[in-house]
Amino acid sequence: MTMDIRLARVDSRLLHGQVATFWTRHVKPNRIMVVSDSVAKDPLRKTLITQVAPPGVKANVVTINKMIRAYFDSRFDSFNTLLLTETVEDMLKLAEGGVDFSKIGVNIGSIAYTDGMTMLTDAISMNPEIAKQIRTLAGDFKLDVYAQKIPAEKKENLLTLLDKKGF
Repeated sequence: MTMDIRLARVDSRLLHGQVATFWTRHVKPNRIMVVSDSVAKDPLRKTLITQVAPPGVKANVVTINKMIRAYFDSRFDSFNTLLLTETVEDMLKLAEGGVDFSKIGVNIGSIAYTDGMTMLTDAISMNPEIAKQIRTLAGDFKLDVYAQKIPAEKKENLLTLLDKKGF
């Protein structure tokens, strides 16, 4: 047995209103795991994130390696987890570390725009490096990688969106 991951989401904003409200109500986690090496080293961001968790759900901020260890540690089998990473790269590192997303796929909620990026949707920006990471998740790990801001919206296949924009 391993930890029950109910949603694996990439969101450059991490834990915010949409996640705390809609996704928590939808997947009913008892734990939100924010997985980020940089946030885990930032006491202020870490504190802010743990304070935004909705009532009845505990939020933890952990490094990538700590998440991989916890996933395989039977002490955490009782966790019904909503897992958040800031980047596709971090999600890919979790998959490479053996975290199994095959039943749920990977939800891309938001990737913030920076110079040189192309908007794929109103919430997802793309560059060739991120596109390659998404294709690795979908190809090498055979995962359903999809865009979906909130549960009420229809899932959009990310490979289709990448193809349309020439990535």
